[in-house]
Amino acid sequence: MADPYDLLAIDSLLSENEKSLRASVRAFVDAEIRPHIADWYERAVFPVELVPRLAELGLLGMHIQGFGCAGRSAVEYGLAAAELEAGDSGLRTFVSVQGSLAMSAIAKHGSEQQKSDWLPRMAAGKVIGCFGLTEPGSGSDPGSMSTFARRDGNDWVITGTKRWIGLATIAHLAVIWAQTDAGGSPSGIRGFLVPTDTTGFTATPIAPKLSMRASIQCDIVLDEVRVPADALLPGAEGLRGPFSCLNEARYGIAWGVLGAARDSYRAALEYSLTREPFGKPLAAFQLTQQKLVDMALEIEKGFLLALHLGRLKDAGDLQPHQISVGKLNNTRVAIQIARDARAMLGGNGITLDFSPLRHANNLESVRTYEGTDEVHTLVLGQAITGIAAFR
Repeated sequence: MADPYDLLAIDSLLSENEKSLRASVRAFVDAEIRPHIADWYERAVFPVELVPRLAELGLLGMHIQGFGCAGRSAVEYGLAAAELEAGDSGLRTFVSVQGSLAMSAIAKHGSEQQKSDWLPRMAAGKVIGCFGLTEPGSGSDPGSMSTFARRDGNDWVITGTKRWIGLATIAHLAVIWAQTDAGGSPSGIRGFLVPTDTTGFTATPIAPKLSMRASIQCDIVLDEVRVPADALLPGAEGLRGPFSCLNEARYGIAWGVLGAARDSYRAALEYSLTREPFGKPLAAFQLTQQKLVDMALEIEKGFLLALHLGRLKDAGDLQPHQISVGKLNNTRVAIQIARDARAMLGGNGITLDFSPLRHANNLESVRTYEGTDEVHTLVLGQAITGIAAFR
């Protein structure tokens, strides 16, 4: 009998180190996330006590070289993301916000002093970061942000609001993106490192939520927040700064959502082999087998796509539009698999005893953040036609 979770022998394309890393993260998820995730989700609790364990596994900023970070490959990061999201999107989102967004902003655009000050502590889980880009009036259009940083002597004073900012209420450090005015002449969008205990910084959880319940998303208010000149990220000017970090997160999503899809497929397969309507297993019916085959095919194709993107990234050849292919395709596939798996579970599928509906609800958020389906469609439309339809 074929392996129902690896029909194409994709494992044969992975190195021993890659498989070992995947196994360690899978064991962590099985031992420390699966037994508790239904309770966390129902109570809308993020398990902050797992942060030190994530750090011990080297998962925080794991793709960053030096400064206490693990320096893992892009493929290894992707495999870890898939395993974490098989547990819950909220746990993968924590690793993404911490590493791909907040830590990447410092690693890519920070001074050597900023890197030395923050990255080792963030890799160790002693400092939690958040990434303040999205605003109430500008999600898909960050260039229209209204948050503004003005010079006042040697300081910067930041005023504005941010929304849907992951981890903000538990973060020690916020990467805040703002329009700037240096000495009266506009200098575009810049990034700032803002300790969250700075006077004027307020974060409030967004609740209640129907998705990402075992995660934290917040509103941020910046009321004349004063930071010193060295809070500015010197290497980030314009939207290329935050977009370079978003691409790191989008890449991880292309892998992560497949973990949610695989877990939903697993739940449906196991259920169909034990449920016996009309005197035989549900899996013996032709319609059931068709659904399982469709799920398996899309998961296999999705992993091949993600692996190809990972190999390109490790070779330094990955292009932004290729990341959009992975994010758009795999998220779209994953949410359909989660929904179909829920349907196969019948009435039992609406309970937290089974994972597919929880995954489907979470994936509604994942398909929205780091670029909606529509935004990635238009990115690819521009790549194909040469015409930027969103401008």
